[in-house]
Amino acid sequence: MENLVAYSLLATYSTMALYTLAFVLFTVDLALRADTEAGQKPTRWLRSAMALLILGWVLHGVATVTRGIAAARVPWANMFEFGLTATFVLVGVFLGVQFWRDLRFVGAFVSGLALLALGIVTVNFYVDVVPLPPALQSVWLVIHVCVAVLGTGFFATGAAISAAQIFQELHEEKRLSGRNWAFLRAFPEATVLETLAYRINVIGFVFWTFTLVAGAIWAERAWGRYWGWDTKEVWTFIIWILFAAYIHSRATRGWRGRSAAILSLVAFGAVIFNYTIVNLFFKGLHVYSGL
Repeated sequence: MENLVAYSLLATYSTMALYTLAFVLFTVDLALRADTEAGQKPTRWLRSAMALLILGWVLHGVATVTRGIAAARVPWANMFEFGLTATFVLVGVFLGVQFWRDLRFVGAFVSGLALLALGIVTVNFYVDVVPLPPALQSVWLVIHVCVAVLGTGFFATGAAISAAQIFQELHEEKRLSGRNWAFLRAFPEATVLETLAYRINVIGFVFWTFTLVAGAIWAERAWGRYWGWDTKEVWTFIIWILFAAYIHSRATRGWRGRSAAILSLVAFGAVIFNYTIVNLFFKGLHVYSGL
């Protein structure tokens, strides 16, 4: 087991190195797109960045799987393991969406976010493999956290596109001009970005809805009640409300453009708050998630 834990950690650090190189190359590609001649076509830097990101993602998968094998359970029982798995899913969602739509223009955001999150949880929240608390010894750990991880991955991708939408909208309005912002010419139009973000966030919302439902069922099995206003439960519901408001406002009230993108980013900010601040500084029945 100790060897597997060591291999997992080595693969994690190797993944971070490859994500760093990918982030640098994605950034170089964006900088080169500010040049008039390179602005409308992918560069060799972009292709190299994608290759490094894919290689890093494969190693990321090795790190996640070996951690799970070493623990003899699913690898998402604490903040480190959830961060390890969630960043793996984030990059996986980004890569998988490429078969549907070219989103390489947000590669710098995705690789940078994955690198930052993975680095923080590895340096600050790493723990050795330990036995699960009784409340976590349930099949609902697999179901509840799995759909939460998937929802987080889609929400993060949607947030990246919403951020790109805001910059592109400002660019189209001539508020961002000059050579430094010329790379935005290679981005899809703001309306296209908005539609992409909406569709991806809807998928994330479906997964998050299952997160709430599975969490309630698990709570009844573990603590004898479906809902207890625990801090983690409340924030999970707040996130659901924010994304429901985003989807409802856009679908039925025609809330489009920058306002919708900002609400998408606010909702994703609540996801980050829930994972960080709530886990670290709030007390409750979910305190083990900060172990």
